[in-house]
This record gives sequence, C-alpha cells and structure tokens, in this order.
Amino acid sequence: MVREADVTEPAAAPASGFSWRARGRSFRHALRGLAALLASQHNARIHVALSLAVVGLGLVLGVSALEWAVLALAMGLVWAAECANTALEWLCDLVSPEYHPLVEKAKDVAAGGVLLAAIAAAAAGLLVLLPHFFR
Repeated sequence: MVREADVTEPAAAPASGFSWRARGRSFRHALRGLAALLASQHNARIHVALSLAVVGLGLVLGVSALEWAVLALAMGLVWAAECANTALEWLCDLVSPEYHPLVEKAKDVAAGGVLLAAIAAAAAGLLVLLPHFFR
C-alpha cells in the first residue's frame, strides 16, 4: 500500500557533481526500500531464509571463492528481481487502482521474472553445493 507521504514527497534538486552527502542519501533511500520490501512481502522473507541457509551451507562446506561468486550473483539476481517486481506492483496499484487486464499482464510478467531468477539461482546453488556433499 502506498502512503500519501510517499506520493507527495518533493523531488530532489538536480545534483551538481559528486557529493558524499548525496551518496549517503541514496543509500538511505535504498535501505528504506529494502526495509519496506521485507516488511510487506512474504516472498522476500522467504528469500532471507533461503539466502541465510545458502550462506550457512557455503561456510560449513568451505566453498571456493569462485563458488561464492556464483552463489552471490545468483542470490543477488533473485533479490533484484523481487525488488523490481514489488516496485512494479506498487506503481501499478497507484496508477490503476481498478482492475485492468494490462496491469494484470505486467504484474504477471514481473512475477514470472522472479520465478525464472529463482529457478536459475536454485540450479546454481545445487550445482555449487551438491558436489560438496559427495566428497
């Protein structure tokens, strides 16, 4: 659900060059978005649990640096897809509160992207982690 304060917040003035303060604000906005994602999306909390499980297994099994890179990229892909899907859903709900078939299609396609990312991440995780159980 979008709060009115989120909708009416004034746009930031255009930046003129690099600023550590502006970078700090950007990170705060990003962290606020992740907090909103975790607070509102059940699937994001499932991603947290699975990400922690993968990290724990990686630590216990002693995966290599290259294997960590594969696992990190796979998990990051799922998280990025979930963020994009949630942002699109919220934006669709704002601009089209009533049912519209194109909004439904847009939401379905975004959810399909998350599903594809999750399948690819699961495959990568299995390819990296399973061989460690048979050594």
